[in-house]
Amino acid sequence: MSIVVAALYHFTTLNDYRDLRQPIQDFCVARGIQGTLLLAREGINGTVAGKRESIDALLTFLRDDKRLQALEHKESWASDWPFYRMKVKLKKEIVTLGIEGVDPNICVGTYIEAKHWNAIISDPDVLLLDTRNDYEYEIGTFKGAVDPKTDTFREFPEYVEKNCDPRRQKKVAMFCTGCIRCEKASAYMLQQGYEEVFHLKGGILKYLEEVPEEESLWQGECYVFDDRVAVVHGLKKGSYSLCRGCRWPLREADKHAEYYEEGICCERCYEVLTVAKRARLEEREKQSRLAKARGERHLGMSMKEAQRKKAMRKQQQCALARMSGSIYE
Repeated sequence: MSIVVAALYHFTTLNDYRDLRQPIQDFCVARGIQGTLLLAREGINGTVAGKRESIDALLTFLRDDKRLQALEHKESWASDWPFYRMKVKLKKEIVTLGIEGVDPNICVGTYIEAKHWNAIISDPDVLLLDTRNDYEYEIGTFKGAVDPKTDTFREFPEYVEKNCDPRRQKKVAMFCTGCIRCEKASAYMLQQGYEEVFHLKGGILKYLEEVPEEESLWQGECYVFDDRVAVVHGLKKGSYSLCRGCRWPLREADKHAEYYEEGICCERCYEVLTVAKRARLEEREKQSRLAKARGERHLGMSMKEAQRKKAMRKQQQCALARMSGSIYE
């Protein structure tokens, strides 16, 4: 379990976020860090993986910026690389709610530590909302949580408008994987007139890390956005795998369904999979099996993979050269 997986975020005003992209990309690539980070005027968000010393160096590098000194991060561990490459992307929002003027830096709900969460959600007067998407809710959630049945986070405000009422529901508690969606959702709920809005500090991941399983009100597994697919108490890898056709988490029983094809499709997507996508997935699965037979790790199609590795080596050398002030030829 030598690979550290760090989920991090921070809401703060980064007017120069476009200028931050390349230095962060170079820093990560030069140290072999993989994953995705999002930058926007409202802050930073993402998950990365690397060796212990590399992740520590990245966190120090980011927190050297005074605006990011309060950067939140949570760690888990993996025995295999959960990401294939490093990307730093520029976005309009670091978590997309799609409504202007919702700023957790101005107003935000009350943070509840993991050890106090059970008491909050056991209150019968509290409306417990899962702010995550349908596929996340399906594999695990807190006892008594309401499923908004959203495909994306930007659908959350519409759910609240149609199904909730601040005159009836005075207390609202919300949770998500790492807390970032709840920060924005709680800011939105307060703007809509809800009096008491709570959210789980550190998200489900912090709860699974700190709360003993015998005391837990969590049911199932927690979806994570990397190749581990899901984690359980103690942040250990869960039992789910991922459909390559539609990215839906699959139970072991789902793999025995009539239309399941490993690496290609599942019962949910076999009818809507395009001919072109099926061909790509079939070739990917073929190359993956060949690589496995050779005892190698397959990340993509063979020729593309060779080109990608060559480009990555050059990118690492360029990044190191830029950081040292020299020129890479």
